[in-house]
Amino acid sequence: MISMTNIVKRFDNKTVLTDVSFRVDRREIFGLLGPSGSGKTTIINILTHQLIPEGGHYDIGATSKETGLMLEEDGLYKRLTTTENLNLFAGIYGVDKSKVSEALHSVGLGNDQKTPVAKLSKGMRQRLALARAILHAPKVLFLDEPTGALDPATARGIHKLILNLRDKGATIFLTTHNMEEAVGLCDNVALLHQGKIVEYGSPNAICEKHNSFKTIPDLGAVFMKMTGVDAQ
Repeated sequence: MISMTNIVKRFDNKTVLTDVSFRVDRREIFGLLGPSGSGKTTIINILTHQLIPEGGHYDIGATSKETGLMLEEDGLYKRLTTTENLNLFAGIYGVDKSKVSEALHSVGLGNDQKTPVAKLSKGMRQRLALARAILHAPKVLFLDEPTGALDPATARGIHKLILNLRDKGATIFLTTHNMEEAVGLCDNVALLHQGKIVEYGSPNAICEKHNSFKTIPDLGAVFMKMTGVDAQ
């Protein structure tokens, strides 16, 4: 469904991605892990055709209307209510507006349908951005740090939603620096450090490869061992 092969990306004279390669199969939850500034958002921007790489090639098996996207910058209209924001998006994508209330309930905003975005907390805005991303039932869903500003209880609810979307057929590309989140959600992960993928595979396989005692998976310890950097 998604692939990158030998991708290189530069900004001016700085190389930010070097020989990046991976693939994501249909109905897979794929995690791209790494600290801030490692190149995660740049990879999403290439896959969603917002940036052009200097080398390599990539492919995504979905059209723009079959793709959902949740980035750090939410792009919400602050003067409009949560419902009005989603109604605008529903109109663009030709989605029945009856789906708006369903989407808001799915992210825990069912009681805030008439609340202006300006009055929402950061975590609530993040959930609204997720509702917008899933409103049109995309085949491929890109989530950039989807639970970064959420409390643990709300994050667990979002995790259940992500798993449910996968079970309904969506392919999900997730960036995070939360190692526990990656272990709990992802079928495969890539560890990204300074624009290079330093390890790739299932969370359990990666942890077993770097831990002779085969203890509970700890991707954070693996990342630290390989790079000397705390991914969180």
